[in-house]
Amino acid sequence: MSEDALRLQVLLARAGCGSRRALEEAIASGRVRLNGTVARLGARARPGVDRVELDGVEVATQQGIEYWLVNKPRGVLSAVRDPRGRPTVRGLVPTPTRVYPVGRLDVESEGLILVTNDGPLAYQLTHPRVHGPKEDLVAVDRDVGRSTLRQLRQGVDVQGEVLRAWRVGQLGPRELRIVLVEGRNRHIRRMLGALDVGVVRLIRVRIGPLRDANLAPGSARELRRSELVRLRQAVAAASLSGHGATGFAGRDNA
Repeated sequence: MSEDALRLQVLLARAGCGSRRALEEAIASGRVRLNGTVARLGARARPGVDRVELDGVEVATQQGIEYWLVNKPRGVLSAVRDPRGRPTVRGLVPTPTRVYPVGRLDVESEGLILVTNDGPLAYQLTHPRVHGPKEDLVAVDRDVGRSTLRQLRQGVDVQGEVLRAWRVGQLGPRELRIVLVEGRNRHIRRMLGALDVGVVRLIRVRIGPLRDANLAPGSARELRRSELVRLRQAVAAASLSGHGATGFAGRDNA
């Protein structure tokens, strides 16, 4: 083993997987794998070389991994660049590192989106098995009643595709709080449109365990260590179960 190899608990703690003590317990209980084999306490791994998994989820261990939470304004693309020169989410992140948005919000939608260069985590977050809650505040163009809320929960047939909300709350006659645990292309807009309800404004306020009511539109900040730990825990829980509202997903255009 090379000299730059680190103890697994140190490497995982540095990657934002938890405290060293908690990670020692995870290793002792067989929850960590090193190059496909269950790891033991005292094992070492080379950052960015050896494959390390915690609870079945690969962890990026190399230096230079970044995680940003961005509040995307309307009119900004969920992309790294645009051939037509329109503003992009990547342009809001103040780092020279090559980072990418995880999932999408359509150009008309606003709110939180994760941007990172952690390939394994991004893959997990967008995997069809890792469904999780994404919460949106939605202003609509007409009053809606209980029957509409019931239809949203039960499912709406949109050209042979059934779209549904996991949870729906009414904040006012024309204001809804909608939580999805699976996302499809323009899920909320299409679902409401099929009920003759137009979306006036859509703001994503939560993705998995991540939220920040104080992050101004157009701003970005790095994830706190505690947020990254909760995010990894949510992804691991969803990966182990194959579903669940504790996870996270980012495949949709809201």
